[in-house]
Amino acid sequence: MSGDLEVSAAAINVTIPEALRWTDTRRGETFTLTTLNVRLLPDGRLAAKAYGRPVAGGRGAYVSFPVPDRPELAALIADAASHAATLWSAHRGLG
Repeated sequence: MSGDLEVSAAAINVTIPEALRWTDTRRGETFTLTTLNVRLLPDGRLAAKAYGRPVAGGRGAYVSFPVPDRPELAALIADAASHAATLWSAHRGLG
């Protein structure tokens, strides 16, 4: 069966540690980025986007932001992907 399956991507959400968070502005509103969505692409590469909350408060829009090219964020993404791989490989099936 596994040879017939096509997995387009696998994704995890990662909380960004307080010390690594940053702000960015979109549509005139400033957001504090608190979460990464990391995807494992079919070719084995990782892709990541950041999400967060408006600094002014409220719900705000669900808007993605690029992840800055910072070594500590790249390390966080790689570590999270490796940890997720360990968890996935040890899965015990559905509920």
